[in-house]
Amino acid sequence: MTDENKLGPVKGFKDFTGKEAEKFALIREIARQIFEKYNYEEVQTPVIEYEDFVRGDKFQEGDEAISDIFTLKDKGERELALRYEFTFQLKRIARNKKLPYKRFQIGPVFRDEPVSENRFRQLTQCDIDVIGSSVKDEAEILSIIQEILDALKIKYVIYVNNRKLLNEILADLKVKNPQNAIRELDKLDKLPEKEVKENLKKFGAEKLLDVLKKKETELQKYSGYKEIQELKKFCSSYGIKLVFSPFLARGLSYYTGNVFEIKSDIKETICGGGSYLIDGLSSTGISFSVERLMAVSKIIISIERYLVVSLNQDTKAIALASKLRQQGKNVSMFYGKPSKALEYANSYGMNKVIFVGEDEVKKKIFKVKDMISGREVKLVISKG
Repeated sequence: MTDENKLGPVKGFKDFTGKEAEKFALIREIARQIFEKYNYEEVQTPVIEYEDFVRGDKFQEGDEAISDIFTLKDKGERELALRYEFTFQLKRIARNKKLPYKRFQIGPVFRDEPVSENRFRQLTQCDIDVIGSSVKDEAEILSIIQEILDALKIKYVIYVNNRKLLNEILADLKVKNPQNAIRELDKLDKLPEKEVKENLKKFGAEKLLDVLKKKETELQKYSGYKEIQELKKFCSSYGIKLVFSPFLARGLSYYTGNVFEIKSDIKETICGGGSYLIDGLSSTGISFSVERLMAVSKIIISIERYLVVSLNQDTKAIALASKLRQQGKNVSMFYGKPSKALEYANSYGMNKVIFVGEDEVKKKIFKVKDMISGREVKLVISKG
């Protein structure tokens, strides 16, 4: 590899600068504020854990998490790993907490998996969970996610299914390894239906797709479907519309009840989660990555940015910039030619430019050039 190539990010990792970085920060902050609005506690946990702890007892052989974990060793030859998600760390964090324990976390997670336009190996995950949960908490979590997506002007559909329902159907079909069949079902959005059906034959579950294609009313006899109905009832109180998707599986083995996925304008799921057990406690959570929401958010960021340009009036220009910052303005300084200053402002999206020359300082009247419209307005600085 050439020295030039070594300057670029590793495959699956990405730099964010300029407008992208602004959008990244805004999405993260909107999520944080809405999580806090519902009184969820923010936590931070280590990026590196013992490998056995990362793999945990929640995952089973065959889960994607097993093969996609980044592993490493420290100088003490300890077997370590980068965190794949946040949920497994709840086993430690939630210990001895008053129930229900509600927490959120925002931070990087790492997955050694194939990359695509909207799939990275480092992503900033926003995760919200309730330990000691009920179906009412599932509805609240979906309400929180809906509020975030609405704030970001994202078009979306919330799909729901239930793992008990799938297990009941597979039991009726006398499938001996239901988890393997569920993993195959989860591949429907990646593989042709014919191929998935062939794979299901290996586990004696080739009739599963035919059962799931039946009318929704024919699935109401199962207890797992009743949990979906209950969730729909509470979601209606929040103004949330759920779409039942019998093919929705969520491939990870630790899900035990209702599962949800949210789709938008891209192929990939933008949010996903469901109910699971932590140390025998019924729990529920959902997560999304900032990067995935960046791909679908229609929000327009408009930040007023000033560039104060000194024309041999450095101390006066600094004083003006300081005064503007005290008023809450975002201000940068520039020392140099006016033409270079305008190029600089355009390069970094600074939409207001103020030139500080000898004449402006004497009169205490400054011209503010709007870089978008080209118009100029006068800024009068009061004495004192």
